[in-house]
Amino acid sequence: MNLVPNERFYELFEKMVSEMNNIEHFDREGFIDTLREFAEAYRISSGVTEFYTNENKEKLGEGEVMCDYNNDRGGPAIIQHRFVTKSQAVIKGTLYRSEDEEPLSETDMKRLDLVVLELLSFVARNRLAAAIETLGFYDDFGYKNRRAFMRQVDRLYGQGRLCGNYTAMLINLRHFTIINQDIGRKNGDVVLKNFYKLVAAIADADGIVSRLGGDNFLALMRNELIEHVLTILRGVPIYYDKENEKRVMVYARAGIYEIPEDFSFDTQGDIMDKLNRAYHSAKQSASETISYYDESMGVKRDSEMRIQQLFEPALARKEFKVYYQPKVDVDTGELIGAEALCRWFHEDKLISPADFIPVLEQSNDICVLDFYILDIVCSDIRRWLDACLEPVRTSINLSRKHLIDIDLLRHIIEIIDRHNVPHQYIEIELTETTTDVEFRVLKRIVSGLQDEGIYTSVDDFGMGYSSLNLIREIPWNVLKIDRCFLPEDDEDDSSVTSLMYRHVVAMALDIGLECITEGVETTKQIEILRANHCQHAQGFIFDKPLPRDQFERVLSRHRYDLDAILK
Repeated sequence: MNLVPNERFYELFEKMVSEMNNIEHFDREGFIDTLREFAEAYRISSGVTEFYTNENKEKLGEGEVMCDYNNDRGGPAIIQHRFVTKSQAVIKGTLYRSEDEEPLSETDMKRLDLVVLELLSFVARNRLAAAIETLGFYDDFGYKNRRAFMRQVDRLYGQGRLCGNYTAMLINLRHFTIINQDIGRKNGDVVLKNFYKLVAAIADADGIVSRLGGDNFLALMRNELIEHVLTILRGVPIYYDKENEKRVMVYARAGIYEIPEDFSFDTQGDIMDKLNRAYHSAKQSASETISYYDESMGVKRDSEMRIQQLFEPALARKEFKVYYQPKVDVDTGELIGAEALCRWFHEDKLISPADFIPVLEQSNDICVLDFYILDIVCSDIRRWLDACLEPVRTSINLSRKHLIDIDLLRHIIEIIDRHNVPHQYIEIELTETTTDVEFRVLKRIVSGLQDEGIYTSVDDFGMGYSSLNLIREIPWNVLKIDRCFLPEDDEDDSSVTSLMYRHVVAMALDIGLECITEGVETTKQIEILRANHCQHAQGFIFDKPLPRDQFERVLSRHRYDLDAILK
């Protein structure tokens, strides 16, 4: 005999199925009430459903276990199902019934089995939908990802609310590597999460903050909220151990795009390209860490793309030429060296280095160009030696990009030795680094060049990471003093620039570095160099960068007439 009449079973079953299929207005409490009615009608002591994202999580017991009915009477499992989906998720359902209860008929068992199967189908659909949401729109650390950001953009655009009302931001935390080094990666992760929460708290329900990876974030929020975020980006203390009052100051840079009323959204690139251009502008700026997108950035990007497209064929056509700017002894007028500088002539027009060098710096193209210039310089020096024209030590500037090349030292030496050039005629200029990691690599490279008898000089001194450590720990030969340290003609000896110049030169000489000042243009500046015992100069007062044939004429006489220059 069946415990539950047919009519009652079908009434409850249809009610349960109807509630499960009412996706838009699902009434969880009503659904649980229906399950409770089923359990009480069949005298079930408890029912349990389980969901695990994979079988390993099942073994570890790391999943969702739900028991929506339990009368505490216990008993053995009378029905149990376990399924593994194609996505490897595990769904389980179990009904328990007290042994004191009258056994169920075969029909009752089949009906309960049908209920459990239908319930597991519902659980699977909902839990898998949640799992897909997590996998698709969150990263491994629980941050919303780029897909979530673009989905929200698409949603607002479809509702007609995006244009003219919202602003997008691409945010990067500045020098976060140093924060990780100072407080440890685990605490750094806490700082990252707390920064994310701080910005996300400003966004309303329709805004979003997503993580691109590392210390990079995307944000979208109503225009009137942006000033609150900018206050945070300009510097905010973030706790990583609130109980012990431990916190760090976090600064950020950002590219910002105020979405206009006439904006047309078709692909991700419609927003991301603009954010990337604005962010790139902020990253390149020496003073501004926040940059708003404007249409001129699009024109600039088109120009940059043209440079990138032209580079390889221009290299093949040998459009890049080496110009040499002399280095001169300010006491004797003797030519003591030269700096090799790149000039690009395309279709008989000179492309300014300011236009193409920063573009090539965005990729490894700059490394290709640097090696090309080194190869030409070595070829020229070999030609001068063969013609019995005494060369001078020539410096070649290498981009910081080279520091990722583990075989950089070998590549430099291979080029020099291929032309059979004595190493003392080559000087490698390296720009200051900005991080401790780059500092260690730079130290290895400079030491290796020194071992090979190749001169090294530090360029842009005072602009990078721990400048005093740079000259204390790395065995440079030459310190190049930038023109920004050189006093102007109308400055007196007590000006800040004069004092700085005097002490930088004195410090360099005291520790045994050769000193050369760049950008020397006036006789007064020559006097300043002499007064401060900086013996070597480079600048327009002697010569601008010269093409090879003109420089060879200077090389042949090996000396400048100081009396004529300084009178």
